[in-house]
Amino acid sequence: MTSAGRTVGTRRLAVAGVAVLLLALGLVALMVVRPSSASSSGSASPAGRSAPADGSVDAGFARDMSVHHQQAVEMSFIVRDRTDDEDVRRLAYDIINTQANQRGMMLGWLEMWGLPKSSAVPPMRWMGHTVTPHDGALMPGMATDAQLDALRAAKGQEAEILYLRLMTAHHTAGAEMAQAAADSATTDAIRNLATGMVRGQRSEIALMADMLHARGARP
Repeated sequence: MTSAGRTVGTRRLAVAGVAVLLLALGLVALMVVRPSSASSSGSASPAGRSAPADGSVDAGFARDMSVHHQQAVEMSFIVRDRTDDEDVRRLAYDIINTQANQRGMMLGWLEMWGLPKSSAVPPMRWMGHTVTPHDGALMPGMATDAQLDALRAAKGQEAEILYLRLMTAHHTAGAEMAQAAADSATTDAIRNLATGMVRGQRSEIALMADMLHARGARP
């Protein structure tokens, strides 16, 4: 892809992200602001409790999964423009919409909690993990810069297979992160969202295995 093409794609993602974030902030505000339970002391969480701490599982998961989701959306935009296969394009469209919306919700909650959307703390610290970023892959399951370049250069079935393999790895690690949050988060909002992510991503992993098999490829 040319530098101009990458710039257009980046701007499109940025615009879409801002729109989703604004929508999510509106939805979160409706969930949080209740005249009968408003309090002048401290910030309220989406579950009506005190906001989680900056170093909490809730905040760490919201930040890290937002980054994780953003790459899934990026890969889905890439493959959408490199294949005419309706099944792959439909899957990509579903991932774009679902994960962009979830990302907006998590960033919205961080905003409502009065917490920064990024942190100097290394990724996955909230899970007790030590992660060493490699070639742009900041967390487990994330594609490297070289893999993203390969996806951009591929077309047709080659692009489909590479996308399905990369997204399977992405979802596998994402589901593990979500399960950890579902087990340890303190807010109902994060626990419920993470539980739904586990179900949704595991379902798509099974679907992608079938799609790879149909193309004579292995996960």
